[in-house]
Amino acid sequence: MFLALRDLRFARGRFALMGAVVALIAVLGVLLSGLASGLADAGISGLRALPLTHMAFDEKATSEQFSRSTVEQEDWEAWSKAPGVERAEPFGNTLTNAQVTQGAEKGEQVNLAVFGMTPESPLAPRPTSGEGLAEGGGGIVITREIADLGVEVGDVLTADKSEVRLKVVGLVDETISYGHIGVAYADLDTWRHLHYGLPGDLPEAALRQATAVALTLEDGADVTAVEKATATRADSKETTFGASPGYTAESSTMALIKGFLYAISALVVGAFFTVWTVQRKPEIALLKALGAPTGYILRDALTQVVAVLVGATAVGTAIGLALGSAMIGKAPFSLSAPAIATSSGLLIGLGTVGAVVAVRRITAVDPLTALGATR
Repeated sequence: MFLALRDLRFARGRFALMGAVVALIAVLGVLLSGLASGLADAGISGLRALPLTHMAFDEKATSEQFSRSTVEQEDWEAWSKAPGVERAEPFGNTLTNAQVTQGAEKGEQVNLAVFGMTPESPLAPRPTSGEGLAEGGGGIVITREIADLGVEVGDVLTADKSEVRLKVVGLVDETISYGHIGVAYADLDTWRHLHYGLPGDLPEAALRQATAVALTLEDGADVTAVEKATATRADSKETTFGASPGYTAESSTMALIKGFLYAISALVVGAFFTVWTVQRKPEIALLKALGAPTGYILRDALTQVVAVLVGATAVGTAIGLALGSAMIGKAPFSLSAPAIATSSGLLIGLGTVGAVVAVRRITAVDPLTALGATR
């Protein structure tokens, strides 16, 4: 540690500059992680909150399953009788626009991601205030994202075009959304009126349809036979996240940006320590001439690298957390401890890898350099 501490003390300006660069990368890493988590929450938190393991879609709906899939009553009945299936229930999903026609925010336009289910289903929400869903009553349970627009329990919304009236009967005091739109829970009949855009009596065929079958499967359950019999496809809950509008594009974009950030951090740190190793070549040669083994000098150099990376990353992460906390509620931003820890760990790890490549030059330093053999 002798040479490392000496360098840090006497070249503190250069190391402070390098530390500032690493700290800025750490700030950006925290902000990108928070933004990625926030975008994911805004896109799929509604699906993630559902108590199920799989969803069965129409096998022809190979993409955008929720907007293209339709299953029949015979399908969820067949799934409920299949071996390895603990629970199978109809689930409806549709996006709609409505206007507050009775309430304090009368005239306010509200976007709704409507989830349809039977009121007695485990899928049905447990409202924080108000009442739960009731069959055929036209009532909906809203989530915090919709309530933040000024909608309250007791208000009445009217859906555009279909003019279906929706009375807010309950509130789930959590920010739950789908496709960046607040979720509203409704009974299946209400969902069907919204989905088909019909305020009056529905055709008999429509009364036997849903978007998908919500499934709870036992571990290792083989559902190939029932998939074939019903012409449906069972996807895991995580797979259904890709059906949320824009989720896949957002996730891949953020992953690409973060990947470039980590690659840049490794290159920047590696370039700095490459130049630094070249500049202190005479000192390294002197240590070798005095008998210091190469391994000792390498450990000394890597300790210096880790000290700079850990200190700068800690400062940058603290700044990033402060900035991120100020963004919550103003942008789709969510502070996730595992994501931030992963971001900081990758920055330190990849930075160290980049520096290792640089300090390997130490092994090539000839101790004769210290004795003037090169002059």
